[in-house]
Amino acid sequence: MAIGGKSRSNKRSSSVSYASTITTVVFVTLCVFGVWMLTSNSVAPPQTTTTRTAADNNADSTFPSSNEEQITKNNDDKDKAVFEDNPGQLPDDAIKPDEGKSEEDKGSESEDKGTEGGAAEEDPNGLQGKESTEEQEKQSETQISEESVLTQNQQSEENSQKELEDNRETGNEETNRNPEANNNPDSEEDQSQSAEQKQGNEKSKEWQNNQESEDEQQGEDKQKIQEVESHEDTQETTNEKSKEDDQEKPKNDTTELEEEQKGNKQQSPEQQELQTQEIAQTTFSDETKDKQKEILNETQTDAFNILKPATNKETTEKETQSEAQNQETQQQDAPKEEISNDSNSGESLGSSIPKESSESKKSWKTQKTQSENEKERRKDESTGKESIYGYTWQLCNVTAGTDYIPCLDNEKALKKLHSTKHFEHRERHCPEEAPTCLVPLPEGYKRSIPWPQSRDKIWYHNVPHTKLAQVKGHQNWVKVSGEFLTFPGGGTQFIHGARHYIDFVEQSVSDIKWGKHTRVILDVGCGVASFGGFLFDRDVLAMSFAPKDEHEAQVQFALERGIPAISAVMGSQRLPFPSRVFDIVHCARCRVPWHAEGGLLLLELNRVLRPGGYFVWSATPVYQNLEEDVEIWKAMTALTESMCWELVTIKKDQLNSIGAAVYRKPTSNECYDKRKENSPPMCENSDDANAVWHVPLQACMHRVPVNQAERGAQWPADWPARLQNIPYWLNSSQMGIYGKPAPQDFARDYEHWSRVVSKLYMSGLGISWSNVRNVMDMRAVYGGFAAALKDIQVWVLNVVNFDSPDTLPIIYERGLFGIYHDWCESFSTYPRSYDLLHADHLFSKLKKRCKLEPVMAEVDRIVRPGGKLIVRDESSAIGEVENLLKSLHWEVHLTFSKDDEGILSAQKGDWRPTTYQGSS
Repeated sequence: MAIGGKSRSNKRSSSVSYASTITTVVFVTLCVFGVWMLTSNSVAPPQTTTTRTAADNNADSTFPSSNEEQITKNNDDKDKAVFEDNPGQLPDDAIKPDEGKSEEDKGSESEDKGTEGGAAEEDPNGLQGKESTEEQEKQSETQISEESVLTQNQQSEENSQKELEDNRETGNEETNRNPEANNNPDSEEDQSQSAEQKQGNEKSKEWQNNQESEDEQQGEDKQKIQEVESHEDTQETTNEKSKEDDQEKPKNDTTELEEEQKGNKQQSPEQQELQTQEIAQTTFSDETKDKQKEILNETQTDAFNILKPATNKETTEKETQSEAQNQETQQQDAPKEEISNDSNSGESLGSSIPKESSESKKSWKTQKTQSENEKERRKDESTGKESIYGYTWQLCNVTAGTDYIPCLDNEKALKKLHSTKHFEHRERHCPEEAPTCLVPLPEGYKRSIPWPQSRDKIWYHNVPHTKLAQVKGHQNWVKVSGEFLTFPGGGTQFIHGARHYIDFVEQSVSDIKWGKHTRVILDVGCGVASFGGFLFDRDVLAMSFAPKDEHEAQVQFALERGIPAISAVMGSQRLPFPSRVFDIVHCARCRVPWHAEGGLLLLELNRVLRPGGYFVWSATPVYQNLEEDVEIWKAMTALTESMCWELVTIKKDQLNSIGAAVYRKPTSNECYDKRKENSPPMCENSDDANAVWHVPLQACMHRVPVNQAERGAQWPADWPARLQNIPYWLNSSQMGIYGKPAPQDFARDYEHWSRVVSKLYMSGLGISWSNVRNVMDMRAVYGGFAAALKDIQVWVLNVVNFDSPDTLPIIYERGLFGIYHDWCESFSTYPRSYDLLHADHLFSKLKKRCKLEPVMAEVDRIVRPGGKLIVRDESSAIGEVENLLKSLHWEVHLTFSKDDEGILSAQKGDWRPTTYQGSS
């Protein structure tokens, strides 16, 4: 027994020695292998860090960079083992960037991972702990994969060692553990590792193939770059930068990223690819963004050489360095581009958005300087420094409700009026403090019906008013038909439709020639604007206006139909239009007492009517013999004769049983000089016919220009030639808005906007132009933006700010229309009127006079849900506008900036606040 016991003791000692020897050999081997790993990594070339999306991280953490693929081609066997690695076994901090984590977080994560993964995962974490932060940033994903292979080899060897020791030393106290607890989990873990390795291998091969194809394409692109001009090289750099920014954007929200990584580890490659597409589509699709970059580079003579996406303001140091390299490349390429541009054209249009010349302002009048009675403006300015994102908005608590127009529904100001004889209560009375509340949506509001279907019907709940249908339904103004309001195209003077009436007017005077000789008209007392709506078929623009009166919502009906109209009245002040700009002024039962007070209101029409233009008066005094009508006709006859208006014809329309008188304004001063009585009197020479902003009506007439170089002395060219023709009265000695001689400035502006609209706006901003009808250029100069849109079915209301150079006559001269306005006040239109607003360098100028919060509240009021806003301005102004739009829950699609210039595209949603503003 003693001999037997001794023998067993010797065997046990031998086993322990044997196990110790094996452990020592394995340990030495691992140490040598670890040293080799460190030395091989230390001499590896620096890798380019690329920003990756959450989906990329989830799909395969061993996705190689382009430099790593070069190593792959030289070491096929090693890379095969790397690609067979299971990415699911990697610790989270091997996949995620270490930037932004505290050392305590890294340490706690390392301990947690080590506890879950066993001793086999302690080695890689230990290696990572020994490396410096700079080395961690430079290590490639190949190193991570190789460390993972090392981890698995260590785990496999240690598992084998444990099994050997457990079989031989069942009674050893040092390894006193439950064999089932050691063996069963290991076997299950091995099986799961094997399955996951296969999945990882398949994913890695798929991503490897995709990357190889991309690299081949990049190689081809580089060859093309060597053969083309330098600006195409810049475009390639910009496209790569755009992709990196697109991939970086999902990483802004760290919490969501971690949740997505955990939830998507088991997703298939198809699901992960779908998720990547969804992330990319949060602003624009990849295809759209690539197209934007291409378009922006093509238009670098108009806007920016390179427009950098600025949606992610917190960029990493590596992205900053990459951007600096891109800028250096652009600066090197810029001289070549300028030389090319100069050689192709007589003058270089420059490499930035045209800016106003300070010297040019001296040679242009403004409404601000022309208007003697212009009220004192606000003094407060916006600092533009503090962020207003998160501004608290409330609904307007007003009687007008969903139809609120601040400057026309100012009940406080209306109560203070001493008289309403001249319709002062229908004129503009803006609040002292511009409102910052939001107008609610009508219950049941729907997105507007697109043009041209909208001309015939609109959603009832969008303009839920039926009074006009009850009063004017028999005249075919508007009818209620289920959930729609329908418009048969009739009017008081054309019950059987506007088309016949339009033909009737043209046949009355052969010289009218709709859409050629006659292009821009003024429709007074327009009703629901069916006359102007059907004139679009004849290439005629009608500026329609009517007061906000008992004919509820007539202008709102027009705008909802897609027909231009404003809320205005012929009262005590001049209309907000220049003198001598309309080809025809039309009045069909407009209920205006033209003959009263010495013809005060008709003299205002004389001011805005072009010399040689026509006044078409379709009213009962023309064709009825009632006593009142006869008296009015006599008074009108005397008045028009004294104004030297020629009665061209009186025409009867048998179908509609109406008649129309057509008058023509003189083209010379001969008649004025021959009058026996100076009544109405001629205006003083000091009275500027173009001064309209808060200027009262004058019962006088301005002389007709006789100098052939003066505006109004000649009729403009027929449409559409007049659109591009430089106005004959633009003097080369006068400096244009952008600092060049006025004719060159005009041509430059048109070329600029033609390229920007065709190359960028039409396809680069994600705007579906088939859904756009009502457009406003909030700060027009020469009307170049509107002119560039002439080939699509939209109309553009050009707004010239009251303190800007008075270029509105130029806009009318080229066959477009517009209005004067001050954007520190509310605009005279109904809520939800426009599909798209365009603001070119508006807000940076406005913030010097008034705060942007009420301006953006007005923008929100005017734009329809689903409508768009395009802003081009200084970067600081773009930032403020973006913050305000986000607080209004607008979707900011796009922001670009370069050289302190930027562009923004945003879309209004359906969001409204739930609380109302306190009553004042």
